[in-house]
Amino acid sequence: MRIVLVNANTTEAVTEAIRQQAAAVAGPGTEILAVTPSFGAESVESNFENHLAAVAIMDRVAAIRDPFDAVVLAGFGEHGKEGLAELLDVPVVDATEAAAHVACLLGRRYAVVTSLRRTLGRIRDRLALAGLAGNCVSVRATGLPVLQLEADPERAAQRLAEEAVLAVDEDGADVICLGCAGMAELASRVEAATSVPVVDGVTAAVGLAETLVRLYLQPSKAAYPAPRPKAITGWPLPSVPGS
Repeated sequence: MRIVLVNANTTEAVTEAIRQQAAAVAGPGTEILAVTPSFGAESVESNFENHLAAVAIMDRVAAIRDPFDAVVLAGFGEHGKEGLAELLDVPVVDATEAAAHVACLLGRRYAVVTSLRRTLGRIRDRLALAGLAGNCVSVRATGLPVLQLEADPERAAQRLAEEAVLAVDEDGADVICLGCAGMAELASRVEAATSVPVVDGVTAAVGLAETLVRLYLQPSKAAYPAPRPKAITGWPLPSVPGS
């Protein structure tokens, strides 16, 4: 089995970090191909950067020539899943949806703890679009930019744990979803602080992608019909070396 894992931003260190997360939970015989968009923002923290990332992700996946069995989108609250599902005949699993689906299997209500406050709206939008918002009691922000999570992991772990505790004690969450791919290594700290299950979206998405492949399931073309043949100016973009 070969799973393409797509980073939403252009920071190679983040791509490698999520590759390691995915490889740690992937089953025997599963190959993880982690790829970085060829254009976009170094971290995705606004709607502008989010829409740009969606195009960059579709462009990057379309450039892959070797066959693959599924795609995992590693960004949290990102756009682009529906477009890829129309382009491809393999499962496309979004980390945001995967985290919420798994959380609903573990408890009645879940909360998301993410990076910046400005990202809260699009995470809520993504959960609502997927029909998963009903079980979400809150979406909380640590106030730390994405790239600062790796730069100051101790501070990140502290803030993440603080918001997670509030989500459990004040909001009534039974499960915590980590709302950023760069937070996975901090999961044990959050679980120790809250005593509830903590779900990382990337690893949850890899597990669900493997399951869909093993069940021989593909995206419904009733929901995601292939684009109608027509001229699209400037697409696809020039191929990336090593694609």
